[in-house]
Amino acid sequence: MFRHLTPGQLAFDIGAAAACWVFAFLTYTNGIAGNLLPLTGMATALALRRFSPALALGIAWVTSLIQVSFAIGPDISNLAILPVLYATARYGVPPVKWAGLGSTGAGALVVAAYTSLATIFGDQFGDGNQIFISLPHAITASVIVFFSAFSVFALSWTFGLLARTWSRAREAGQARILAERQRIDAQRSIVVEQERNRIARDMHDVVAHSLAVVIAQADGARYARAENPEAVDAALTTISTIAREALGDVRILLGQLRHSQDEVPQPVLADLDRLFEQFRASGLPVDFEEAGTPQPLATGAQLAVYRIVQEALTNALRHGDSPGRATVAFRWEADELALEVTSALEEGNVKPATSAGHGLAGMTERAVLAGGTLTAEPHDGSFMVSATIPAAQHEAQQETQG
Repeated sequence: MFRHLTPGQLAFDIGAAAACWVFAFLTYTNGIAGNLLPLTGMATALALRRFSPALALGIAWVTSLIQVSFAIGPDISNLAILPVLYATARYGVPPVKWAGLGSTGAGALVVAAYTSLATIFGDQFGDGNQIFISLPHAITASVIVFFSAFSVFALSWTFGLLARTWSRAREAGQARILAERQRIDAQRSIVVEQERNRIARDMHDVVAHSLAVVIAQADGARYARAENPEAVDAALTTISTIAREALGDVRILLGQLRHSQDEVPQPVLADLDRLFEQFRASGLPVDFEEAGTPQPLATGAQLAVYRIVQEALTNALRHGDSPGRATVAFRWEADELALEVTSALEEGNVKPATSAGHGLAGMTERAVLAGGTLTAEPHDGSFMVSATIPAAQHEAQQETQG
């Protein structure tokens, strides 16, 4: 029933009502004490119109009925009914709002009835100025007064309803804007999280590969130091090269974490030869087999293939049987690339140690994000990583069909 208003709003409403009361008292009462009742009642309704539209409407109705009952003529204070009707439509709950609408017709009827009685009975009801002499003239005047008063009252109530509708539309628009901003922020957070996961996978691949090569070269140099000093220089050269490349890659990835930068060059299929040479220099013989006609792969798919091969060979170097070999096989189909990386398992080992970490999870996620699949499992004493990556033409056909 009562609305929450700020102290400033309450002070404004009470002050405005008091100012109207003083103005009407000094201008229209003419010292007649009876005029103070409708003046005070309407001023009170005006002060309470926003704080309690229902109470303000009730006070206005009681004041008007008392005014009519005691044949007190209308004055400027009766105009307070207009902002009260406005407030019922603008701030009132549904019952109060519809009561305000009903009051527009009922109030117009009271005004018309008062006018009819005043014109018919003259001195006994009105102010002594008998304007209409005959009953038909009185009825005609009442009809005119009814529609005039109803138009004014209904217009005030309609303005309140329009203001209420506009306010709700503005709030709904602000809510939509807020929801859209939240959606954009959520999407941005998802993109940032995906980018961080991608960088984490790249960081793992770079560091794991580089450290595996460095460790293999260092161990080889230590064992060959007494018999073949030249092998030590070659191993140190390889370690230095791999470390510099890893440092550069790590700096790029850290830069991506700190700043939003343009895409940096990523490894593609053409870089696989250099990757194979690094592993061969680290003591892991790598055989590469290719069958079928190569199909174009998107840049993201080429990066996925490169990282999958890199991770699989790194696992083979770290956890495989050292005398064994690793085989990378590409089988090109019309719409996809099927790749297999096979390496010898260390005796007694069933799964590589990285099968439950970033390694296998990262390879699987890369394949899935590229639109393919990946499996990794022991097979006939070896560990086989098998993946399928769709070709660029196949992806384009799927997008067209979709």
